[in-house]
Amino acid sequence: MASAIRASMSVAAPRAAVRANAKATAAAKPVAPVAVKNASVIAARSAFKGISLTAARKATAPAVRTNTVCSVATENRIVPHGGELVNLMAPADSQAALIASCTKTVELSDRNACDVELLAVGGFSPLKGFCTEEEYLSVVENMSLPDGTVFGLPIVMDTSDESIAVGDKLLLEYKGEKIAIMEVTEKYLPNKPLEAKKCYGTSSLEHPGVQMISMERGKHYLAGPVTGLALPTRDFPCKTPAEVRAMLPAENVDVVAFQCRNPVHRAHYELFTRALDADNVGEGGVVLVHPTCGPTQDDDISGVVRYKTYEVLKDETQNTKVLWAYLPYSMHMAGPREAIQHMIIRKNYGCTHFIIGRDMAGSKSCLDGEDFYGAYDAQDLANANCDKLGMKTVPSLNLCYTEEEGYVTADVAEAKGLTRKNLSGTKFRQMLRGGEDIPEWFAFKSVVKVLRENI
Repeated sequence: MASAIRASMSVAAPRAAVRANAKATAAAKPVAPVAVKNASVIAARSAFKGISLTAARKATAPAVRTNTVCSVATENRIVPHGGELVNLMAPADSQAALIASCTKTVELSDRNACDVELLAVGGFSPLKGFCTEEEYLSVVENMSLPDGTVFGLPIVMDTSDESIAVGDKLLLEYKGEKIAIMEVTEKYLPNKPLEAKKCYGTSSLEHPGVQMISMERGKHYLAGPVTGLALPTRDFPCKTPAEVRAMLPAENVDVVAFQCRNPVHRAHYELFTRALDADNVGEGGVVLVHPTCGPTQDDDISGVVRYKTYEVLKDETQNTKVLWAYLPYSMHMAGPREAIQHMIIRKNYGCTHFIIGRDMAGSKSCLDGEDFYGAYDAQDLANANCDKLGMKTVPSLNLCYTEEEGYVTADVAEAKGLTRKNLSGTKFRQMLRGGEDIPEWFAFKSVVKVLRENI
């Protein structure tokens, strides 16, 4: 799940320092527990005890309850980042003229198509186009736009086409569809070493994000406003921020976002449902499971297959406290900085809280498997910026499965001397490919079935 460069590390340390900090932090710092309203609720629930969150709450509810009010909640919904939910989609009756005015056509990469879509629908509010050089450098160096608005990673359009010039109007196409128009206001050479060091904490090509900006992106970055024509046709439907906001409970209900890029297994499900018991989540809160279904790491399960696992799990669990939507976002594996980016996006989708897990959006060296970030770096950076972002964080519980009591926190298991059961990801994949039975305490049957059929 997540980790990030420490709040005090505004300038990313060299890789050796980052690794040393990661090891020291992991060894010295205990898992940050989520403060819970009713310890008896948590103790009562486990994946196989059949006790719902709502039922457990009712059974153990205290006579008087104190809520922590989200500081930026308005009468109806949290305010979008920057104060306004951007909508760059052009009216249908104006699109023909806009297309006719274009001087060049550009085919978008999978990553760029995700960025264009999120710009057009307001997922990257307050941005209304690809970053200018001033915005790019400000985000890279200061993690903020020039006006001081926090922003985790720069949103850029790259090109190696020397013929594209300032003043061009680009028709942006993706897989045969006309997606958007971009007016080129700047063409500049990015400082990629600085971008890598500041945004990813390292300039090493062993980091997948550094590989991406160094080897995948083009020589130049283009800046300019974007006008949306249509949303990409995808196998997984992606609701816009406005559509997600419309499906959320009305008026001052806390919405806890859970980000993932992998299939959801039992421990994940326990984690995000128990997040509703965090002390800073109000009564009646809901979880928005909002997986990224765009490009991730090369060895990740494809977005289409992940989407299928989420859909069958949604049908299997039918939990009214859990809402589902899908995000057309391209993962950078930027650890701390990406945790901030995810919080901004989920704020624009209407969420008030964000679950931060261990080593969120973290990555390992492609050569020796060493972590680039500390286990709690993302939590630290997110907590240091909560007030600026107007959101609250919910650290993820360190859960484990026990024979005696099902899922409990690791400290409870240790204190009670419970018998833990473990299954590594590597062993799970081996069992999956070998057709072996997967224990139900580890994975949902419906999810396992989809994975067997598709990988």
